[in-house]
Amino acid sequence: MLLSLLEYRTMVCNTRCVLHKHVRLNVPGETLVSRRLSPPVSRCVITDDKMATSASACLSKVVKQRYMELPQGDKVQAMYIWIDGTGEGLRCKTRTLDSEPKSIEDLPEWNFDGSSTYQSEGSNSDMYLIPAAMFRDPFRRDPNKLVLCEVMKYNHKPTETNLRLACNKVMDMVKDQHPWFGMEQEYTILGTDGHPFGWPSNGFPGPQGPYYCGVGADKAYGRDIVEAHYKACLYAGVDICGTNAEVMPAQWEFQVGPTEGIKMGDHLWVARFILHRVCEDFGVVASFDPKPIQGNWNGAGCHTNFSTKEMREEGGLKAIEESIERLGKRHHYHIRAYDPKGGLDNARRLTGRHETSNIHEFSAGVANRGASIRIPRSVGQEQKGYFEDRRPSANCDPYAVTEALIRTCLLAEEGEEPTEY
Repeated sequence: MLLSLLEYRTMVCNTRCVLHKHVRLNVPGETLVSRRLSPPVSRCVITDDKMATSASACLSKVVKQRYMELPQGDKVQAMYIWIDGTGEGLRCKTRTLDSEPKSIEDLPEWNFDGSSTYQSEGSNSDMYLIPAAMFRDPFRRDPNKLVLCEVMKYNHKPTETNLRLACNKVMDMVKDQHPWFGMEQEYTILGTDGHPFGWPSNGFPGPQGPYYCGVGADKAYGRDIVEAHYKACLYAGVDICGTNAEVMPAQWEFQVGPTEGIKMGDHLWVARFILHRVCEDFGVVASFDPKPIQGNWNGAGCHTNFSTKEMREEGGLKAIEESIERLGKRHHYHIRAYDPKGGLDNARRLTGRHETSNIHEFSAGVANRGASIRIPRSVGQEQKGYFEDRRPSANCDPYAVTEALIRTCLLAEEGEEPTEY
């Protein structure tokens, strides 16, 4: 059956290999036929016009599904997830449990080779995985689980990138104030060669303007990934509350919250893990780099909305203003806490342009997206609610961000270093 032009274009758009410009299709009973429809299991069209995607994306998901649907008896697959030594990367591995765990207490501790994750030397490489939060597994589905873990060294002390332990301690100190957080996670979809998804291979798309919350093939790049991620997070039990296309093409945002205390960090890290896994299935990469493309393009942040019970009640604006005053006196401490490289990553983003404040100056204002701290207009009118800290970078550790806000706003710490408790 000869391919029509529409069928040919559809096949090219649905495939992921970038190797050669000629289409070569195997048809039963014939040797090599050009421009003919191949059997369903051989859907890989090879063209030099496609962006770089992973080889794994060429593997048949239909064949994989045959195995994923096999019964597994009473056994449960638990995927243990942890933050590696970079403070940004995520790692995972799976073990079999004899029955479905009902709580964290039902999950055993585990271990791994820390010398392969930038977390230890080879001569003393055993690291411990301590289950901290459990979610439904949207990839293997019920009764299987995703298990977010803390990482401990051989002596059971936290690793340098295990910031959850300290954050949890601080959250416990202020739990009676019911701190709520909502984090707006921006990210960019890239090909495996680092080129933004959907961008011309030898140029740039049209200037920013039509892409934010845009609709249409010429404005929204990669919506299938966004929709898949959203549904997977809902299935897992992540407190995801929304999503939208961002200002730069191929840049998107999802929001997690409002979530109280330590759960904010847990849910955002698992949402990131799910995004990475969804992108893996599509053969592309999710980047949290704060400034993935230099020039007149928006960077990527993780704006953090914060409130306490007092701020949300009548007259709460006074507590909001007091917190902002404390934040202004500790600007450099927060800049160091708001990206994993102590502010170096954010320096590329916080330039005072592209809806950012200047990294060297603290500012606050009502409905001002060029300020360090934005007070929503509705909060100014109602005299209660929350404020938005716009400084955290897209690759921030949410445990570090939320802990810093608690220390400054609620524990009234001062100076450039955190207080030891």
